[in-house]
Amino acid sequence: MTERKTHLDAFAVVTLVFCCFLWGLNQVAAKAAMPEIPALWQAAARSVGGAILVWLWSTSRGTRLFDRDRTLPGGLLAGVLFAAEFFCIFVGLQFTTASRMVVFIYIAPFVVALGMPLIARSERLSLVQSGGLVLAFAGVAWAFSEGFSKPHAGEKQWIGDALGVLAGVLWGATTLAVRASALNHASAEKTLLYQLTVSAVLLLAAAGLSGEPVPDPLRLSTLAWAALLFQVVIVTFASYLLWFWLIRHYPATRLSSFTMLTPVFGLLLGAVLLSEPVTGRLLFALATVAAGIFLVNRKTA
Repeated sequence: MTERKTHLDAFAVVTLVFCCFLWGLNQVAAKAAMPEIPALWQAAARSVGGAILVWLWSTSRGTRLFDRDRTLPGGLLAGVLFAAEFFCIFVGLQFTTASRMVVFIYIAPFVVALGMPLIARSERLSLVQSGGLVLAFAGVAWAFSEGFSKPHAGEKQWIGDALGVLAGVLWGATTLAVRASALNHASAEKTLLYQLTVSAVLLLAAAGLSGEPVPDPLRLSTLAWAALLFQVVIVTFASYLLWFWLIRHYPATRLSSFTMLTPVFGLLLGAVLLSEPVTGRLLFALATVAAGIFLVNRKTA
């Protein structure tokens, strides 16, 4: 399929929900690995491993990655934004709670919704669709607001919160960069490889300069290895390939609205895997997110 669709079909919806599930589980995996793999080394390992897998996958399928197709400027920009986003996330988690971080990251759909009309007028949201986006975000924020009343993470919490907001802006900006540049016509493999390769270089440099100890692969536990491999193979490689393929073929604004399912899945998986309580606010969030996504994706005359 090479044509762009104006609405999300059943395949896109199922794929998106599955990706959101994986991204929600990714938060659990990252948290499980962090005691043994320092933040920036973990972020760098994700990009390095993902880049190798994308290159091997592309080579096996005969996908052309190095043609001169004017994608270099957009690819470098997307890669820098991608690296900066994950730098903010992993560093920010050292100062603030995971629940606060997730809320701030998911301002990304608003960035996409505000920016896409400047790129593609066909993706301008109606008043009802804008209301749906606000409704979905309100449900997510309400679910996570329970953590705000708990003891603060420390006097430097504002640093983590600010980095979370910046990470959300950078995520949205990455989506806009892909759609506004020649990457919009490139393969999903090439789009992802740009971001992983550039971010691998930048994050490795940041990890080396940070002074964090280099993890010893021979001393990592089975849990740490499993968490890291899940992040590299399933999330960074497979799910991101799906995401960038979807961006190329479906409306970016409508796709972004679905990403607000991710923190809800994160809470559900936290309840199952970490024995965290499922509260009435979570059930309220599920209902409002479902309603908001329906409004954003409803067909308009």
